Amino acid sequence: MSNFDIVTAFRDKGWLDEMSARLTRKMAYGVKKAREVSWMPYTASGGEWSKTEIGFWTNGFWPASMWQMYLMTGEKLFREEALRAELMLDDALKDFKNLSHDVGFMWLIHSGVRYALERNRDSFDRTLFAADMLACRYNVNGFLRAWNPAGREGWAIVDCMMNLPILYWASRQTGDPRYRLMAMKHADTTIKYFVRPDGSCNHIVIFDPETGEYLDNPGGQGYASGSSWSRGQAWGLYGFTLSYIHTGKQEYMDTARRIADYFISQVRGDWLPRCDFRQPAQPVVRDDSAGNIAACGLLELARSLPEPEGRQYFDAAVSILKAQEKDAADWTEDDPAIFTKCTVLYSEPSCRHITMTYGDYFFIEAVNKLRGEKLLFWDP
Repeated sequence: MSNFDIVTAFRDKGWLDEMSARLTRKMAYGVKKAREVSWMPYTASGGEWSKTEIGFWTNGFWPASMWQMYLMTGEKLFREEALRAELMLDDALKDFKNLSHDVGFMWLIHSGVRYALERNRDSFDRTLFAADMLACRYNVNGFLRAWNPAGREGWAIVDCMMNLPILYWASRQTGDPRYRLMAMKHADTTIKYFVRPDGSCNHIVIFDPETGEYLDNPGGQGYASGSSWSRGQAWGLYGFTLSYIHTGKQEYMDTARRIADYFISQVRGDWLPRCDFRQPAQPVVRDDSAGNIAACGLLELARSLPEPEGRQYFDAAVSILKAQEKDAADWTEDDPAIFTKCTVLYSEPSCRHITMTYGDYFFIEAVNKLRGEKLLFWDP
């Protein structure tokens, strides 16, 4: 039985053409505004890109968006901006001691992609260096350390599931299985300590760095310990799907489906994810980034399965994308970013309902999947 074909299944070609045209105009405007500043776009305020430090964990999503747009349109503007941003990020590599586990976000999805498309050796070196930086964070008790401050040697977070692909990539490129084995050990630890029986996930788990003993699971960016931060669910959903794609391990597919089923159960109705699925009813705090990440994961999950199983995940992905675009997409030139209801963390009101480049990136990725783009940026 063949796997589900998401391109053939998507019948609303008018919506797809409209989104492609709107993305082309909006992202070209975003490039114009990006070239007016000396930093990497992340969020916008007052119609301008707000300043970020070059080592900020989101900075790979801007050049990745440019490669997605280049593949969508063939317009040189987007490739040129991707290359400009890639060179800017060399300053982050030079300051490698301050890098975190997010190096997959920062290099695989643009430098790794550029190497896949153009065989540029500098891009290969950047990506492999980043993979080595992530490998250095591996604790032999079976997890990757998330953050750098003293006292957090045993902290791991569900987000790291989306950074494992750079380790799988490095194993394939070098022939060295150690990268892949570290990634799989971390994924196995995540199944054991992060993913609950109902498919919801912890954001943070603290281990004893000497023994690997479980110590605690603080609330992190969600509502509280034991709650269900929606972006964390999306990282887990897509991350386990990608680990299945890279390894073929059935347990990763089963885990991805468990998280996906939970996510769908929480958004079915209006298809607009709340920041935390267990947050109080008021105020209503949403997170567009969670929805767009989950939609990408659901589309990959769908096409990793045969028709009967794949259809439900495909339908949910499309419902989320259309609902969020209708609810919160800004297609004007008043702001260089698109999705207006992204939320960094529940606890800080100033971090609610803002724009974030990775919220936009995953929407672009999803549209490209539905258009038939075959290059998976997480497996270039």
